[in-house]
Amino acid sequence: MAQMYVTYDVPDDLREKALESLELARDTGKIKKGTNETTKSIERGVAQMVLIGEDVNPPEIVAHLPMLCDEKKIPYVYIKNQDELGAACGFGVGCAAVAIINAGKAKSLLEELTGKIASLR
Repeated sequence: MAQMYVTYDVPDDLREKALESLELARDTGKIKKGTNETTKSIERGVAQMVLIGEDVNPPEIVAHLPMLCDEKKIPYVYIKNQDELGAACGFGVGCAAVAIINAGKAKSLLEELTGKIASLR
């Protein structure tokens, strides 16, 4: 039987800040979109933060990401739905997972988020 990952509760304001930092990074830095690109970014140790859609179906698609992030000490945050994640990436469709590679102008926001996420878990 596959091991299910456990999501942790993310306060709405933290979720909003994570999406805001994603949009800033998209415009001024670099992001990788989709489960495969996100997985590669984590494995290579270049991801600064990972955002994962909570409503991904089947959940096995993104179930490996939290464990990989923990292994590489990369902060991750859950976003309620893929559509929000996709919109923050500049897509008109949902996105299961995104990695922020270069925060660009979102650097200070990302540092603040990293501290808050660590305290939640």
